[in-house]
Amino acid sequence: MTDIRSVLKQYWGYDTFRPFQEDAIKAVLNGMDTLVLLPTGGGKSICFQVPVMASEGVCIVVTPLIALMKDQVEQLKRRQISAAAIHSGMSKTEIDITLDNCIHGNTKFLYVSPERLRTDIMIVRAKQMNVCLLAIDEAHCISAWGYDFRPSYLLIAEFRKLLPKVPVMALTATATEEVRADILDKLEMRNARVFKQSFARANLSYSAFPEENKERKLLQILRNVQGTAIVYVRTRKRTKDLSDWLNRQGIPATSYHAGLLFKDRSERQSAWIQNRVRTVVATNAFGMGIDKPDVRAVIHFDLPDNLEAYYQEAGRAGRDEKKAYAVALFNKIDLDELIDSIERKYPPVEMLRRVYQALANYYKIAVGAGELSGFGFDIQEFAGVFGLPVNETHYALKLLEEEGFVQLSENFGDASKIHFLVDNRELYDFQIRYQELDSFIKLILRMYGGELFTEYVRISETELAQIHFATVPEILRKLKFLAERDVIDYEPRKDKPQLTFLTPRYDSSLLPLNVFEIQKKKDRDLQKAQAVIRYATHTKRCRTLLLLEYFHEFDAEECGVCDICIRNRKNEAISDSVVDAKFAEQIIDFLSREGPMLPLELGRAFDSMPGDDFLKTLQALIQEEAIHYDEQGMLSSTNKTQL
Repeated sequence: MTDIRSVLKQYWGYDTFRPFQEDAIKAVLNGMDTLVLLPTGGGKSICFQVPVMASEGVCIVVTPLIALMKDQVEQLKRRQISAAAIHSGMSKTEIDITLDNCIHGNTKFLYVSPERLRTDIMIVRAKQMNVCLLAIDEAHCISAWGYDFRPSYLLIAEFRKLLPKVPVMALTATATEEVRADILDKLEMRNARVFKQSFARANLSYSAFPEENKERKLLQILRNVQGTAIVYVRTRKRTKDLSDWLNRQGIPATSYHAGLLFKDRSERQSAWIQNRVRTVVATNAFGMGIDKPDVRAVIHFDLPDNLEAYYQEAGRAGRDEKKAYAVALFNKIDLDELIDSIERKYPPVEMLRRVYQALANYYKIAVGAGELSGFGFDIQEFAGVFGLPVNETHYALKLLEEEGFVQLSENFGDASKIHFLVDNRELYDFQIRYQELDSFIKLILRMYGGELFTEYVRISETELAQIHFATVPEILRKLKFLAERDVIDYEPRKDKPQLTFLTPRYDSSLLPLNVFEIQKKKDRDLQKAQAVIRYATHTKRCRTLLLLEYFHEFDAEECGVCDICIRNRKNEAISDSVVDAKFAEQIIDFLSREGPMLPLELGRAFDSMPGDDFLKTLQALIQEEAIHYDEQGMLSSTNKTQL
């Protein structure tokens, strides 16, 4: 076994571990089941990656999102660590080769979705692998009490029976007490070591502002807080509209959502990470697995569905331990929409059966057939064919996915891939027989390297065409020619989202929907939405304490840096120096609500207050920096402009 500190230094460049990391790693190396609860940015990945690199064998990593899988695999490869992923959209041949490399090659990490664990090929090959660790990322997904429950996660306990001597490490950044207990129970973790770091972030200032003009407040924050930022919104359309608006205001911004082509997502993500663009306006598809330490602000332009998601997304700010801001903006319409959105997420059971039957008809799948069959899927076209409302169909598909019947992958537009099916000698013979393809084959080998013989490699037909001085149709014909002669396996880029049937097709009237559990989940989601509303509208208690108590931490102290702590501290100072603390609070609230105004206008609004008292109160508020003069000589509430 290799020394873990030297592994950390060799692959990650760090000299020391963060709190809890080393203890968790040693527990795994001693063969113990381990539950790791670390805040977003706390370094969870290192907890399972370092012990694997210090051991012999491969680690199977279960994770729910294809985007997260790919991001983790790419990060490991950049560190010269061999890693692979299996997900929907891959051909059987590609899956076969990937699993073979885990048995006979040097692959150290295999990322899979939980649905893959029950497939025959995965079960057979896992028994042949030298597995040193089973890592469960986003482990809260196994709990019905969690904010992102995935029934497919319940398959993990059965799968781990194939690997009885292999330790399990479960990891999550957001887990309440009920969820923690559920993880230990559902994964059958016996005598597990639990490592929990406080969810408090001393450098992160939380704020929530009621705003009718959210765009104006957003611009104010981005102008006052320098550095990179993430702005979270709920819809894809808003990512573009808001990023375009920010660019017009002189704030360099880009948009990001799961519906973009892979190339566009990668380019926009890279531009932001490399500080070529300052702000990314994104749906919640952005940020998972992205390690950018110097984010100074995360602004929720739209409220998320639950505090777990809010904490995780807000926690992407200030990972470098320097001062950062997490801001939520909302108005009355947003609060109503939050509840309405939960209601829309749960269409009637009859709608679920209708959509499932339509899918079976659409793809002509007989009862009992179709398990793990994947198809290109266009929801607009599908809904049009069967006269289904698009939004309700979308949510019905999401529920069918949560129930484990289908899987939706929006990873369309991913790059084309090729893999050589022949060895060097056979390829050389082919090049001699087909001299006209010799230079093209050499170009492919020169551009994409020897990995072509061991795994599937992403290629760009456009790039090949440019370097080969050919048109894209010519390149496509040559690739097709090589594929037809079994020299390569060529998987062209997919232009549509992919839908995969995870089970043999049911008669829709007999579809085993867990109606009782669906209703319970709806009720839990509504409770979580109400918790978000309570957090956002709260005006008295420290926001950090509100969040920590939600995660069952009751022994923390006030943060001193959230909007409420700052306001309370100023109010205390003001109450000691003003004639009437009640009037002072009314002035602050009035300016917060009505915006900047001239002192004369403010005086008219408080004409019932004696003139001398008003002036003394105003002077005290300015002295205590509760209000201030702006560049136009107008008075503003500092509580509203501290960012």
